[in-house]
Amino acid sequence: MSRPHIVYLVSRFPVTSETFIVRELEALDRLDRYDLEIRSLFPSPDTAVHDIARRWTQRLVRPSAPQGLAGFAWAMLTRPVSTLRVLAAVTAGYLRHPPLLVRALTTVLLACAHARDLAQSGRPCHIHAHYATYPALAAWVCRKLVGCSYSFTAHAHDIQVDTSMLDRKIAGARYVVTISEYNRALLEHHNATGTPIRVVHAGIDTTAYTFRPRGIPLDGPVRTLTVASLQQYKGHAVLLAALAQGGPEVDRITLDLIGDGVLRADLEDRVDRLGLRERVRFRGSCSEQEVRGALDAADLFVLPSIVADDGQMEGLPVALMEALACGVPTISTRLSGIPEIVVDGVTGLLATPADPESLNEVLAAMVRRGGDAVEFAAAGRRLVTTEFDLHESIVALTGLMSEYLPAV
Repeated sequence: MSRPHIVYLVSRFPVTSETFIVRELEALDRLDRYDLEIRSLFPSPDTAVHDIARRWTQRLVRPSAPQGLAGFAWAMLTRPVSTLRVLAAVTAGYLRHPPLLVRALTTVLLACAHARDLAQSGRPCHIHAHYATYPALAAWVCRKLVGCSYSFTAHAHDIQVDTSMLDRKIAGARYVVTISEYNRALLEHHNATGTPIRVVHAGIDTTAYTFRPRGIPLDGPVRTLTVASLQQYKGHAVLLAALAQGGPEVDRITLDLIGDGVLRADLEDRVDRLGLRERVRFRGSCSEQEVRGALDAADLFVLPSIVADDGQMEGLPVALMEALACGVPTISTRLSGIPEIVVDGVTGLLATPADPESLNEVLAAMVRRGGDAVEFAAAGRRLVTTEFDLHESIVALTGLMSEYLPAV
C-alpha cells in the first residue's frame, strides 16, 4: 500500500514566529508514514530562517503571479462551471470587505495553480491547511476544482478578526483542528454541518527544554524575558507602561525582548520616553537555541497579550509552553486560550489584558513571592508535558488522519 500524500498549505513559509508548523512537519516526517509536501501562497516577509525550516524551504512550492494566471486559465478551460461557481462564492463571501476580497481573489488564482499541479501529478492527496483564512480558502478551492479532500488548523486571528466563508470552509473539510477549547467553542458557532472539530495543542518537544525550577531572587535585578513578535496584540506597550508605574518590586525588573516586527521603532521610542532605557534591551530575532538559552537564564517570563485594535489576539502562545517547560515563573493575561496553560495561581499568574495597573500589581505580586514562586514550576512542567508535548500532538493528528482521510 502506498503512503498517503499529505500537502501542507500555508500563507507564507518560512515565518520565524510560526515554528510550530515546521515542528509538526518534522515530527510527521520522522514517522515515515506519509509522503509530505509543503506549499504556500504568498512570499515570506522573513529573511531569517530557523535551522529546522531550511530543508523544507528548499522543497517549498509557491506559485508566481504568472503561474497563478496560468492556473486560472487552466481551470477556466478544463473546469469552467466549477471555476465560475468558486468565483461567485468567493465574491459573495468577501463582498462586504473589499480589501479582503482582493486578497481572496488573488488566493483563488494561486489555488488554481496548486490545483493544476495536484491534478497533473495524477496522485490522490489530502491537503492540510494551517490557518482558517486564505490557506483554508485555497484548500476549499482545490477541493472544488480537483476533488481532493482537506482539513485545516485554526489558530487565533484567523477566526477572531474575520470569519468570511468560515461556514463553507468548515462544511467542506473532513475535519477541523484547533489549538484550544476557547477556539473550538468559537468554531462550533459556524459548524451547522457537524464537521468534526478537535482540539490538538500546538505542542513542543519538551525534552529539548532543560527543566530548572526557580523562584524569584530575593534581591538585585529580576531578569525578565518576553519572547514575541513586536506586534500590537503581544502587548509590549502595556508591559512598558506597567514597568514605568514602578514600585519597590517592579523597579527591580530588567527586561529582555526577543522578537522583531513592525512596532520596533515605536517601542524603542516609548522606552526612551518612559525612562526605561537602562532596564530594557531589544535583542531582535533569535535562533531557537538562543531562545532556550535566554529562558534558562531568566528569573521571570512575561507575555502581556491583549486584543489589538483590529481584533487580532493570541490563540495559545507556544512561548508560554516553552517558559513553563523550563520552570520559569510565568505571567500572562486572561485572554483567549491562555488560561488553559497559565492556570492562575497554579502554573503562573494572570493579569487583566491591556491594563498596565493590573499588570504592575501582578508583577509586584510575583516578585514578592521570592523563592516561593518555584511552586509554580512543577505544575507548569507537568501540564506542558501531559497536554502540550509535541509527541502527544502528533499522536492526535495521525489519529485524525487515520480516521477521516480517504483510503489510499
